[in-house]
Amino acid sequence: MQSAAAAAAGTPPERHWRIPAAGVIGLAVIFLWMAAAVFGPWMLAADSGDMSDAAVFAPMGGAHWLGTDYLGRDVLSRIVEGARYTVGVALAATLCASVAGTTLALLAAARGGMIDALISRSLDTLVSVPSKMFALLMVAAFGASVSMLVLIAAIVYAPGAYRIARALAVNIGAMDYVTVARTRGEGTWYVMRREILPNIAGPMLSDLGLRFVYVVLLLAGMSFLGVGIQPPDADWGSLVRENIGGLSEAAPAIIAPALAIASLTIAVNLAIDALGGSHRRSE
Repeated sequence: MQSAAAAAAGTPPERHWRIPAAGVIGLAVIFLWMAAAVFGPWMLAADSGDMSDAAVFAPMGGAHWLGTDYLGRDVLSRIVEGARYTVGVALAATLCASVAGTTLALLAAARGGMIDALISRSLDTLVSVPSKMFALLMVAAFGASVSMLVLIAAIVYAPGAYRIARALAVNIGAMDYVTVARTRGEGTWYVMRREILPNIAGPMLSDLGLRFVYVVLLLAGMSFLGVGIQPPDADWGSLVRENIGGLSEAAPAIIAPALAIASLTIAVNLAIDALGGSHRRSE
């Protein structure tokens, strides 16, 4: 009734943002891991590299809430330390991939013609190379530093971001208001920044969340193969690989980091679904 009355009066209806419980849980888990990555290392009593008197693959207890790893180190401390690399490297790589892909897509949509064809065909070439094969070749050639891992993940997933952004940008570029902007003499940069980008920002933010999940899984897979974060540092994929010997004992040292990866990826998906649904309902 309020919406009908508001429409009759010529005023837009009020928009109510309601996030489902699953979305709230997802956001809470995301913020938890982000807080662990930023503040966790300074809040833990035990350093992740300290070896205790406990046996290797010790069970969970008061002294070690998640047990110990294959060297007798506290697993909880190792997971919190690893969050810096899992969350930090994945977030940096995702932002680089999305920003690069979206910028190229805006340029391609705004200029069209040869520029569009050149950018599209160049990125199609990258898509044809399997992501893990490309990552292994890059690591073999340039090493497995943190900056190189960010660059590898960004290159692997920038074409995907470009494809989605370009599809959206081309549709927006055909709108009348974009034609009017070009007619009155606005340049490519203005059309990209003021006419196209604001209208594709929402879908690209959703794609950013999904791409973050892909990057987390790629980096975890690389670390599990031994070509990711190198010792003494470790991300969650490295923790699974180095404690694989405890699998037969169901040691928390291998189960906990695997659950950490699963919780982060599931939480991001829940948050994306919830925020996307609440946005559609508000409209």
